[in-house]
Amino acid sequence: MATNFSPAAVYVDQDADDLAMVARCRAGETAAFAGLVERYQRLLFTVALRLLGDYDEATDAAQNAFVKAYQKLETFDRNRRFFSWIYRILVNECLNIRRDRPPHEAIAPDLPAAGTPASLFEADERRSRVQAAILALPLEYREVIVLRHFTELSYEEISQTLQVPAKTVKSRLYTARERLAAMLRELESRT
Repeated sequence: MATNFSPAAVYVDQDADDLAMVARCRAGETAAFAGLVERYQRLLFTVALRLLGDYDEATDAAQNAFVKAYQKLETFDRNRRFFSWIYRILVNECLNIRRDRPPHEAIAPDLPAAGTPASLFEADERRSRVQAAILALPLEYREVIVLRHFTELSYEEISQTLQVPAKTVKSRLYTARERLAAMLRELESRT
């Protein structure tokens, strides 16, 4: 007998599990928060890395988001998805880190290059250009790119996470892709 698999059912179950863990934490079972950390740690780190472009800063942002979520668990609205709530906390952490960054010094043009094969170098350069282009996007476009292409959320999940209509998500994603393509073409023409 074939079973009907529904991705929506998975998220409903996950949301119910999240709410149960939050309720257990609020009731004094602080260890229940570990389940939420385990479920979302990699996802939040990935989002932070794509928003910040720095491994250490992304690690700090994700950790700070979990600490703040735990400290403010009493303010969590059970009518919202836990992921959407902690995602907003994470974005605020990323914005704070970006604001507090010291200005970066330019890399010296005479810096010796590492002896890597050309193909690895080109791939690394391509990744760097894409990451730089993503970081250059305004936050509203960067968020939809990261959530869709790096965390693989559906349009509906992005809509819930960002608390905007699905049409807005699609529109922002289209615009973000167009801007990224234009920036990457411009960067290619310079090299």
